[in-house]
Amino acid sequence: MALLIKNGEVVTADSRYHADIYAENETITRIGTNLEAPPDAEVIDATGKLVFPGFIDPHVHIYLPFMATFAKDTHETASIAALIGGTTTYIEMCCPNRNEDALEGYHLWKSKAEGHSACDYSFHMSVTKYGEETESQLREIVRDGIASFKIFLAYQNFFGVEDREMYQTLTLAKKLGAIVTAHCENAELVGRLQQRLLADGKTGPQWHEPSRPESVEAEGTGRFATFLENTGAAGYVVHLSCEPALKAAMAAKSRGVRIFIESVIPHFMLDKTYAERKGVEGLKHIMSPPLRDKRNQKVLWTALAQGFIDTVGTDHCPFDTEQKLLGQDAFTNIPNGIPAIEDRVNLLYTYGVNRGPLDLYRFVDAASTRAAKIFGLFPRKGTIAVGSDADLVVYDPSAKGIISASSQHVNNDYNGFEGMMIEGRPTEVTVRGKVQVRNGEFIGERGRGKLLKREGSYHDATQSQTNHRRT
Repeated sequence: MALLIKNGEVVTADSRYHADIYAENETITRIGTNLEAPPDAEVIDATGKLVFPGFIDPHVHIYLPFMATFAKDTHETASIAALIGGTTTYIEMCCPNRNEDALEGYHLWKSKAEGHSACDYSFHMSVTKYGEETESQLREIVRDGIASFKIFLAYQNFFGVEDREMYQTLTLAKKLGAIVTAHCENAELVGRLQQRLLADGKTGPQWHEPSRPESVEAEGTGRFATFLENTGAAGYVVHLSCEPALKAAMAAKSRGVRIFIESVIPHFMLDKTYAERKGVEGLKHIMSPPLRDKRNQKVLWTALAQGFIDTVGTDHCPFDTEQKLLGQDAFTNIPNGIPAIEDRVNLLYTYGVNRGPLDLYRFVDAASTRAAKIFGLFPRKGTIAVGSDADLVVYDPSAKGIISASSQHVNNDYNGFEGMMIEGRPTEVTVRGKVQVRNGEFIGERGRGKLLKREGSYHDATQSQTNHRRT
């Protein structure tokens, strides 16, 4: 069915104007004023609303065996929550551990998503060891359309790689035109600090952050950048949380290292006092890197507004209250992560645009366009243009609400942002021209999403904003 969105204010990373958008056969075919459509076309009146390109979450975990349990979402529940929140594409971390076969893991992760996701998706392929078969397996995965890898400089003996393996991964990625994303810490230091704290009887969730301090994240970020510099590979720091790590990444950028920076919405909105709360409330807010001292939030917002932080993801990783209680006797046993896939866009709009330093262009750039460019999806995704996929978000900037677990759609029994006000929300959301959300409720097709074939791109990701904006 054809789709016509009328009378909205279209906003992309480099333009803002009033226009109608017409789509058929899953793509945008016309943009203009007073467009006409056939009688059977679906028509959405976007008067008084903003129309954004579908938002992209570049960092989610949906299927994840971790710390003796499994993340709670399925691709059905997570994708529906994503769409209600305005996210039309996500990139999941495919994470077989060091004891598992990478290629088998890749096919397992694919099987969990195929036919279940309501929005489009792709993967970052984790490299958790580098053996004799690794190169041939990664080449096969790249041929299947995956253009990014993931390495962990943490979780020693489980996900974590040694420096030798990082070098080999980066060298191969450069040959294949892939980009390598990295969780930047120092596994050895984290392990030693954890042991020391536990030996001193410091077992509660408030000790998670001191076991992975800012200096450890900064060291990992600097080390990753040094390896990028000496291999010529392109890299992407995931979930950067603090000023020292940002300085390490920015120093590398200033030397010409091809390094991109992601932060995630919890680090903009929450601080370490949430993990210091008594009882299970503290356990709920454990993630890695940890929530930091509040002074870091202003630094992150400023760097995001200036474009030094490229993207905002979620590191969506839902573990419920019962699972969090696995770590009630030792913080090292707390499953890491919180749900965020549904709330990212509204929080970023409310506290970044309405109440913070972001203009609408940088908002779209950080939450959609730049991720599309870095990860080989642009201009199919991440913009509103003739020929692009008709992934569109009609957004009501006058809407107001309060975030609550009682009304969320992720498969979890708490929300880490409980009680926070939002100002603005999506009303209609489309995936390749199909209306999946109407009036803020999912009314669409389960299983509509498909695996996106990507190419190593990141050709002009830092040029998302131009000096020729249409207003």
